[in-house]
Amino acid sequence: MRCIINSKSFVLKCGGSTLTRLPTTFFQELKSLQDEGFSPVIVHGGGPAISNTLAKLNIETEFINGLRKTTNEVLDVVEMVLSGKMNKEIVRKIQMNGANTLGLSGVDGNLLEAEPVHNADEIGYVGEIKQVNAELIQSLTNTGYIPVIAPIGIDRNGQRYNVNADTAAGAVASHIGVQKMIVVTDVPGILKEVNQQKEVNQQKEVLPNVTTYEIEEMIHSGEIFGGMIPKVRAAMKCIQGDVKEVIIVNGAEPNVLTKVLKGENIGTRITK
Repeated sequence: MRCIINSKSFVLKCGGSTLTRLPTTFFQELKSLQDEGFSPVIVHGGGPAISNTLAKLNIETEFINGLRKTTNEVLDVVEMVLSGKMNKEIVRKIQMNGANTLGLSGVDGNLLEAEPVHNADEIGYVGEIKQVNAELIQSLTNTGYIPVIAPIGIDRNGQRYNVNADTAAGAVASHIGVQKMIVVTDVPGILKEVNQQKEVNQQKEVLPNVTTYEIEEMIHSGEIFGGMIPKVRAAMKCIQGDVKEVIIVNGAEPNVLTKVLKGENIGTRITK
């Protein structure tokens, strides 16, 4: 079920480690926007922290087509890191700057109803979002809280699922009626090589507007390459359902959220 929370709602997607490293000014801006009547909703990931914890526990992990193979043992660690350490660290950061926030996972209140991905026999307990409890999000934003959501899904039989944070963010945005999403990263947008030489210290430029088709063409041609590719493909996963565009921005830039919400030319705008 979809419901539009209000015209000032917006969804932020950010990697957990990136979000916790952002400057204090970013969290102060969240507080200011909330005071102005905006309703931020945050969906976070935490892949590197999960991998580090699995390594410390000597639990093997592997990726199949970009998704982490998730056994029951791996799922316990995923939930512990995302819903526990990572989620609460983000909540503390926001609250330290005066904003009201509540951390939860998709399990809480059946927030993210999930079902197995199509290749579940191969990849384990990895899910995709079937339904979002938009009313729960609405009740939190209406009472002045910023929801901070860890992407753990649950089905009607109580089975938990590891859900890709990008697709979870896109599903949340779509189900609450938000057509524009903000993806907060540590880069100013999609960086494209000025020429094809790939020389050391070669100048890069930020693409202001690009379609998903054009991105795939530039990856194929080599104009977008290396570490930029997973960042871009992650952002594209957010474009689903009612979501029409995603803006990739650097969270460390001053007043970055305000600039996006005002429609200023900042970062990279990706459209279908």
